[in-house]
Amino acid sequence: MTANRIDQSARGVYVIAATPFTAEGAVDHDSTRRLVDFYLSRGAHGLTALGMMGEQQKLSPEESFAFVETFLKRVDARVPVIVGAATPWLDNLKAFAARMMDLGAAAIMIAPMQGLRSDEQIYNFFGQVCSALDGIPVVLQDYPQTTGVYMAPSLISRMIDEFDNIVMFKHEDYPGLAKLSAVRSHGEAKGRRVPILVGNGAIHYPQELARGADGAMTGFSFPEMTVDVYELWRQGKSEEAETLYDAYLPMVRHELQPGLGLAIRKYVLARRGAIATDHVRLPGPKLSAEDKSEIDRLIRRLERRLAELGRPVKVSA
Repeated sequence: MTANRIDQSARGVYVIAATPFTAEGAVDHDSTRRLVDFYLSRGAHGLTALGMMGEQQKLSPEESFAFVETFLKRVDARVPVIVGAATPWLDNLKAFAARMMDLGAAAIMIAPMQGLRSDEQIYNFFGQVCSALDGIPVVLQDYPQTTGVYMAPSLISRMIDEFDNIVMFKHEDYPGLAKLSAVRSHGEAKGRRVPILVGNGAIHYPQELARGADGAMTGFSFPEMTVDVYELWRQGKSEEAETLYDAYLPMVRHELQPGLGLAIRKYVLARRGAIATDHVRLPGPKLSAEDKSEIDRLIRRLERRLAELGRPVKVSA
């Protein structure tokens, strides 16, 4: 298998994959293959496995390796695949990253270790990481809502300028539009430009594209929206892109509920036929019948709105 390694030319939508489980809680490899097909059929430019949405912290090392192996074999180098790394310990991280790259990964995504506070602590952490992963492309993930670590725009720009194997910035601070603008402006005017992909469930996606984002990296359960909005924006059709985005906004908002969003996404993916069950490993939420009825209603409204816009209705599998 020939890996499509990430470099500074990367653009588009890298969908963060859910990790499918059987009803009994085992990793579901059949659904993993089906999920890859689903994402690629919706036009994903790349994929991300074992992201924070992928319940990476709930998988054993053996399960993680087996899942990524199934995932990458199904992708078969058709698009690049980024793999998230949960371990901050350098020896373990180095071994994990090497194994993932051997399987065909395109880059390793790393967030700062929890507990880091000062700029120098964060800088030194990533300096050690990038040195240990010499030759391996690194995606720098900024997600302070989860990590508890705030990285200033000046620090992010400094690390991008000085650590050559950082090839992409995953921007997920909130609010974060000013940070995005600062990092993008520095990269284009004074430093080294790397692609910026945005997350946060795409809640500010059109504004982020206007600020210079190069695409999205989110697990939104309708990946065709993030792809289609990106393509329209790239073609200079910003108004059409925002109109399409607005149709999906109620679903975007609904999925962003803290503590419940993953269960909603898995329910929608199962409803669309992408995975067999909506099982979320404990500790994790479980949807009630009323929760599911609300989601079904939102999907029906989305289908009607897409029909009104004259867009292909691709809500169902």
